[in-house]
Amino acid sequence: MPSAHNGIIGLFKVNNVDNSQDNVPKTDGWEREVLEKVALAAITEQTRARRWGVFFKALTFSYLAILLGVALYPNMKKEMGNGKAHTAVVDIVGVIAEGKEVNAENTIKSLRAAVKDKNTKGIILHSNSPGGSPVQSAYIYEEIRNIKKLNPNLPIVAVVSDICASGCYYIASAADKIFVSPASLIGSIGVIMDGFGFVDTMKTLGVERRLITAGAHKAMLDPFSPPKPDENQYMQNLINQVHQQFITAVKQGRGDRLKETPDTFSGLVWTGEEGVKLGVADAFGSDSSVAKDLIGADRLVNFTESEEFFDKLAGKMGASFAHVINSALQTPALR
Repeated sequence: MPSAHNGIIGLFKVNNVDNSQDNVPKTDGWEREVLEKVALAAITEQTRARRWGVFFKALTFSYLAILLGVALYPNMKKEMGNGKAHTAVVDIVGVIAEGKEVNAENTIKSLRAAVKDKNTKGIILHSNSPGGSPVQSAYIYEEIRNIKKLNPNLPIVAVVSDICASGCYYIASAADKIFVSPASLIGSIGVIMDGFGFVDTMKTLGVERRLITAGAHKAMLDPFSPPKPDENQYMQNLINQVHQQFITAVKQGRGDRLKETPDTFSGLVWTGEEGVKLGVADAFGSDSSVAKDLIGADRLVNFTESEEFFDKLAGKMGASFAHVINSALQTPALR
């Protein structure tokens, strides 16, 4: 017969089994709930990451599309003129020098592209420049004259907005006609070479100049040495030669229209109104009025060649990369 002791033990075992069976489903439900929450959170995070990924991809695509549009816009403007008669515009805007806003290479490319287009009825040199390199100006001047020889029926005119001085006027004088606004500034037919002298300043500061050269005139016009009369005269003769080249070009271009006075080639500038009286310019007009009334094609298409957008971007990136490399090479080694 089972004793009371055995009964208690049996009861304990039964209760223990029952409690274990009751706890199993409770434990399984808690783990399942946690797993579901973790899985749901992971899915939510993946969805959010996917959405952000799509957003950034779309943003990058839009950015690249804008860059491409900016790069292709000049060519698109030219294409819009295809099939219809137009007046080509070539900008002479900014400082004239190699690597600057206006340079011979790009301007000549622009002129040749305009001439090559069969729908070009005339070319306007939109001029707004204080001048610059006589060499670059001479290259462009000669190109315009060559185009006129090969295409005698193609009008090439200069239209001045604010200023057309020095090298800019050198270029404009090759055109068939020069149009200005009454308030435009035009002229400055001269050559300049400038610098500074610090000899007295060095004496005041007690600074001694030590200069070693090979060649008697290698340090010509050195700002820290006293000027030498023979070297000054040499440089004066040099700029006189360049000035005479400028004068010859203007006379060839303007011909009998130029009413020469003692001040014509002195480097003075005149208003457009005075310039017309002196024969430095021909008449008043703007791009649109000249295109319509003189050339007979009021549609304006800009053929100005410039550095390609992506070339500029690559150049800047290349310069930045070179700067980083240079900085790294110059960084002292840690010890």
